[in-house]
Amino acid sequence: MSERAAPRVPGALRGRRRILWLTASAALLMSLLVPLLSGPADDDGDAADDPRLQDVFTAAAHEYRVPRSVLMGVSYLQSRWDSHPGSPSVVGGYGPMHLVDARQDRTAPHRGSASPFAGPQASRKANASAQPANLQLAARLIGAPEERLRTDTEANVRGGAALLAATQRQLGKPLSADPADWWEAVARFPGTGDTASAQTYAKDVFAVIRRGARRTTDAGQHVTLPANPGVVPRPQGPQRPKDVECPEEVSCSWLKAPYVEIGDDAYGNYDPADRPRDQKIDYIVIHDTEARLPSMLKTIQEPTEPSWHYSVRSSDGHITQHIRTKDAARHSGSQFVNARSIGIEHEGFLTQPDTWYTEQMYRASARLVRYLAKKYDIPLDRQHIFGHDNVPSPTASTIPHMHDDPGPFWNWRHYFDLLGAPLRATAGRDSAMVTVLPDYATHKPPFTGCTGDGVPCKPHGSSAVRLYTEPKEDASLIQDPGRRPDGEESTEDVNDLGSRVSAGQTFAVAGRSGEWTAIWYQGRKAWFKNPRLHPTAVGATGRMVTPKDDLSEVTVYGRALPEEDAYPDGVSAPTESPLPYSFLAGQRYVTQGRLVGSHVDKSSSGDSPNQVVTGEEEYYQIQFGHRLAYVRASDVDVVSEPATAGPPSGPAARRPSR
Repeated sequence: MSERAAPRVPGALRGRRRILWLTASAALLMSLLVPLLSGPADDDGDAADDPRLQDVFTAAAHEYRVPRSVLMGVSYLQSRWDSHPGSPSVVGGYGPMHLVDARQDRTAPHRGSASPFAGPQASRKANASAQPANLQLAARLIGAPEERLRTDTEANVRGGAALLAATQRQLGKPLSADPADWWEAVARFPGTGDTASAQTYAKDVFAVIRRGARRTTDAGQHVTLPANPGVVPRPQGPQRPKDVECPEEVSCSWLKAPYVEIGDDAYGNYDPADRPRDQKIDYIVIHDTEARLPSMLKTIQEPTEPSWHYSVRSSDGHITQHIRTKDAARHSGSQFVNARSIGIEHEGFLTQPDTWYTEQMYRASARLVRYLAKKYDIPLDRQHIFGHDNVPSPTASTIPHMHDDPGPFWNWRHYFDLLGAPLRATAGRDSAMVTVLPDYATHKPPFTGCTGDGVPCKPHGSSAVRLYTEPKEDASLIQDPGRRPDGEESTEDVNDLGSRVSAGQTFAVAGRSGEWTAIWYQGRKAWFKNPRLHPTAVGATGRMVTPKDDLSEVTVYGRALPEEDAYPDGVSAPTESPLPYSFLAGQRYVTQGRLVGSHVDKSSSGDSPNQVVTGEEEYYQIQFGHRLAYVRASDVDVVSEPATAGPPSGPAARRPSR
């Protein structure tokens, strides 16, 4: 998360924040669920439907006289039909219906209250009748022990159906077969504390019902909700907050980061700017907090601490803005990236994705990112929308201290589906470029360190693909000499980025051998298993750079600085620090951006924006390893990879995951 934190730690206070386990309010569960429904909500479309969970939804809907599409639509928004058996979310929610155990929420405020972080400027109306999908009440309604609803999928779905029916009766409405008659019951299901977010939730459920959905659950079951485009929703649009930069349909709040003098003419905790007039905004950086949100909201108000633009709450996706996007936050570990980026923190811990990386948070975050990308003309690709773990190290000495969040369990494939820019094959299997694209649900590489050093993590879907020195699984892992300058080997630790790539990253192919593909990675060939039937990467088109014919090697940088004579009198040029990697003749790296070198002079402080020094030297941004890097345009030639004649192949290539 932070710029000035210790190694491996997303946040200046990561170590001590791990103990700040304040119980979140179940009353606020899902008070902001705002998905971007820009394409069909389906995946694994070639798999045969598994009747087990499908039949559970059908039977429960019939038993409690709830339209099956309503029951399945609500469950999709609650959990995407995943069960995580016996594993609660951050607010104690269980199963496909995300039924909340009220006994795990003893510190919750009054259920009719607005978000405790909403702030006085938030335009929200309290919904006095709101309560979350209560597990205890659901158990009483179906006459089953509470424990069954925590661990048994059928009981959990029946409980959700019973709650919907009970709410419909409470509203004095019939148990109609028409899904449109259930709008208000759906809006009340998650127990949001404000009318605006409740209406957004219902709108999103009915969008899924109209469009249909299909996906494979975490239990490997294939579930389908047929499209019903004739269902007409009746959304009531929420008012736009006055003091925040958010999409109109999102309920946001404002909690200002301070800009004050902290001594020796130094100011914290952000940098005044006039973006995009003085510096174009090129990037959006995705972080996780490695802390509970209450702790982070205290941190953002400390002038000596790092800063970021937005916080996204795990339980319901509520967004809080802290810094105007025209100003630069101190969040990435690189002043160069800070000057060109917007930082978004997501409440959670990368080793506990099922608890913290909720569907509500993904959807709210994606809607915010899409809004910002449109506003600032930021491309929706993985060289412009990337994680804290992909930020280029500004200098060689900073490489070991760069951060690793949001980690291998962040679902980049699903996230880009929500952005309306799905990651997918754009060329055939024999193309000169590949995009890393494992099937998140079934791709479960081994990791250690989730519960203790060296302790194997529970198998879990992952965006990460591991790299080897040879095309065989017993080969050594690829090493990162910058991250481990002492020569230590890469490991399978969840925080070790030395030998892996991530979904959506695109690389030049360096070789193929049977089911294995090699890519150019930090100056070497790196191999990963890429089976034809279950590919972990798919064909891609685009542009690559390679050293000019008269150069045997080009220098790689972690920032794109202006040429020396671009600096005016009185402004000192920072020392260039090439990265300790080789980019040799014959190698190729994918580029998705060309930029002019720039530097923000922070030698003087005050309320005025810092001076931006812009040169004429141009650079290409490249996917050099797990992180991005830069090379001078004058050192390289551009090679294009057009679409090949053959169609994309393999199930991952045929249909994007959602």
